[in-house]
Amino acid sequence: QVQLVASGGGLVQAGDSLRLSCLIPGRANYVVGWFRQAPGKEREFVVAISATGGSTNYADSVQGRFAISKDAIKNTVYLQMNSLEPEDTAIYYCAARGSSGLIKLAAAYPYWSQGTQVTVSS
Repeated sequence: QVQLVASGGGLVQAGDSLRLSCLIPGRANYVVGWFRQAPGKEREFVVAISATGGSTNYADSVQGRFAISKDAIKNTVYLQMNSLEPEDTAIYYCAARGSSGLIKLAAAYPYWSQGTQVTVSS
């Protein structure tokens, strides 16, 4: 069992930035994705990064505003969120899968973090 730990959420104003962190205990060669879930909505893919950090896949809604990165030494994946909008308000989760492929489907990721709340006020 791999327990991921997400952190970094908070309450910000529209246009502000936040950086989320996802700590992955043990070996770091996972594909890692970020997902989010707003009240009353289904869980939504945000972005994924390959095990090497060389490839990424962004949802259209965050392309150009969010950036994912990986620190292999710290076993941590970061999600830098800039130009935040009220529509970005959600609980954010990181997830990991041992197989390759920057999959957008949540069911493809067996390991999940607890959620971290991001609230963007207008």
